[in-house]
Amino acid sequence: MKTFISMLRGINVSGQKKIHMAELHSLYESVNLLNVRTYVQSGNVVFDSPEPDALKFTELIEAQIERTFGYSVFVFIRDTHDFKRVIDSNPFMNERNEDPAKLHVTFLYKTPAVPALGNLKPPDSEADEFFTGKQEIFLFCPNGYGRTKLSNTFFERKLNVPATTRNWKTVNALYEMANGR
Repeated sequence: MKTFISMLRGINVSGQKKIHMAELHSLYESVNLLNVRTYVQSGNVVFDSPEPDALKFTELIEAQIERTFGYSVFVFIRDTHDFKRVIDSNPFMNERNEDPAKLHVTFLYKTPAVPALGNLKPPDSEADEFFTGKQEIFLFCPNGYGRTKLSNTFFERKLNVPATTRNWKTVNALYEMANGR
């Protein structure tokens, strides 16, 4: 049995693509995922599966969401080892000890093409900073994420890969949930 963390892109934002967490919980159970737990209203789900291949149930969950709710949603799935790696390798925490309230992680749906990563430059006159990781981007937004130009849309356009962002508190909370703490 392996524990996974999934994050849905763009649900329950400004009344768009509404999915109640109880419905999402039931949907995950309907595709035979176990020990399903949700966190906040933005589509974070921790679950267990005997199937170790996340790609198989990523497609299954996405298809079930489209059948059930009538719209498509990208589902980003990582295992607990991925989340531990993200937490341990955040350069803004480990090297600079920045305020955790100013930190975010943008998760990428898949690894972008190498040329796309080479073209990734921040917008001009931006106080915000980022570092690229394996399949995530670490953000430091001193003026808040709501004011940054380093949004999901920015990274999606530059990298041609869907993206979803979680604040540092949520990243840590999901990891703790996945580890039963």
